[in-house]
Amino acid sequence: MDLKDSTSEGSMGSLQPSSIQIFANTTTLHGIRHVFVYGPVTIRRLLWTLAFVGSLGLLLVESSDRVAFYFSYQHVTKVDEVVANSLVFPAVTICNLNEFRFSRLTTNDLYHAGELLALLDVNLQIPNPHLADPAVLAILQEKANFKQYKPKVFSMQEFLARVGHDLKDMMLYCKFRGQECNHKDFKTVSIGRHSALLFSGHVDHGVAGPGQPWRPLAKLILRQAAAAEFPASGWHPDGNAGWPACCGD
Repeated sequence: MDLKDSTSEGSMGSLQPSSIQIFANTTTLHGIRHVFVYGPVTIRRLLWTLAFVGSLGLLLVESSDRVAFYFSYQHVTKVDEVVANSLVFPAVTICNLNEFRFSRLTTNDLYHAGELLALLDVNLQIPNPHLADPAVLAILQEKANFKQYKPKVFSMQEFLARVGHDLKDMMLYCKFRGQECNHKDFKTVSIGRHSALLFSGHVDHGVAGPGQPWRPLAKLILRQAAAAEFPASGWHPDGNAGWPACCGD
């Protein structure tokens, strides 16, 4: 009787699932529950094992590239203080915040970019016409007349180059380190929502030695553009116009 009881207990113990089998049947990891199943090894179980190991291998191969890329950068950086013998005068960038000239806008420009310029709404109609200057409104109404109009090809790059402000028309005086400069000493480095011009003149950059007081080495005078060139001035009560510019190194 004792031998029979011990045999029954041993067979019941062998039927108890292992920890890995319990984990495989409770996890949401796809496919692993078909690998660690109860019972003997079958062909279906082998196929699932091959598919799971193959997928895991592909994941590791794909991830290894990203892991190697992450560890390719230094994680410990030492910074040493070095006294420079001379300081190079920083480049000055002028960003025009009023990027479009109202007088250069055409009917085709308004058809394609009128909503972008906040001059027309989604229905190609003038929003809030009562807020506009009467002279500006009359010109806009004439240009925004799309009756029997056939739109032409529109290029944003050509539009920005044609409608944007020309530094040659705005520059009155330019001087850098005692030498006069002109619009040719500037180059356009960004044509986007705000056009940016970078000074790249033929004159040498200003240099200030250690202990020497910093002095302004450049002087640039820009012409105040007419308010009519900025249609926003007709729509806003503060009358924003002119040629606002941001200067920085």
